[in-house]
Order: sequence, then C-alpha cells, then structure tokens
Amino acid sequence: MSEDTEAIKAAARRTLEEIFPTVDEAGLAEVVHPDMVNHDAPPGAPQGLDGMAWSMRMLAAALSDRRWEIHQAIAEGDTVVLHCTFSGRHTGPFLGLAPTNRPFACRQVHIVRFQDGKSVEHWAIRDDLGFPAPGRRPPQPARPTRSRRRLDQPAGLIVEGPLGLV
Repeated sequence: MSEDTEAIKAAARRTLEEIFPTVDEAGLAEVVHPDMVNHDAPPGAPQGLDGMAWSMRMLAAALSDRRWEIHQAIAEGDTVVLHCTFSGRHTGPFLGLAPTNRPFACRQVHIVRFQDGKSVEHWAIRDDLGFPAPGRRPPQPARPTRSRRRLDQPAGLIVEGPLGLV
C-alpha cells in the first residue's frame, strides 16, 4: 500500500477517533478541505469545513461520551471506507429530540474521498435505530433460544404443496 494511501487512512481514522470526540477545530482544519462536500449532511447544515465544524459542535452539544470505534478501515486510491460504531449518551437536544440521558450505539459506514491529504467528499450510511428516541426502548441483546427439536428428528421440514415439495 502506498504512503499516500496510508496517510489518508490515518487522517480518516484521526477524524473520528481524535478530532470529533474532542471537538478539535484546529485538527479538523488539518484534515478537511475548506470546500468539502458532505453528501449526507443534516438538512440545512452548511457545507465545507464550516459545515463539518458545525456538525462536530452539534454532536458535542447533544451527545456526551462520544466515541467512534473503528472496526475496519479500507483505502483504495484516493478513497477511505471506515466501518465503525458510534456510541455515547444522549444528554442534549438532538435534531428535534429531547434528551433521554440514555446510552446509544449506532453502526456507521463513512466513505471519504481525499485530495492533497484533505477530505473533499463524504458519504455516510448510518443505522440510527440504536439511537434512543423518545418512546423507543433501547435495543436489547438477543437471548439465546433453546431448541425443542429432539435429536432423533430430522433438522429440516419438507412440506408438499400445490407446486410440489417446498
């Protein structure tokens, strides 16, 4: 992997692991181009470096103990893909939702294109069902189920229907 690819991968990781959690605006300016396009910015949010700083401050005002755990970072050419879990506690108003003081954890994928060492485009895929909206119960871990099948019974079930065996 080239030095450039490693450098942009490090910049993408730094953005989520260090800069966003600490609201480091000077650090953000080191990795985000002034005219950056965020294709998944919230409605009405500004674009560019100012928009990313706005998003970072908005998250800090609403969500405490913010953390991005990066599970995988993949780089090819000028683009980095980060698969991560964003977690924290909902302690302030957030996109019209009153604070719940509940912890949250949301899976995310960020796709970031770089030019001259700075991010110039961003796309995100977020699973926001982990966010504690009012009236929604936090996700519960799956409970193991016990099988009621006897060991001498076949594992599959064959049913004959109007189209033959199903």
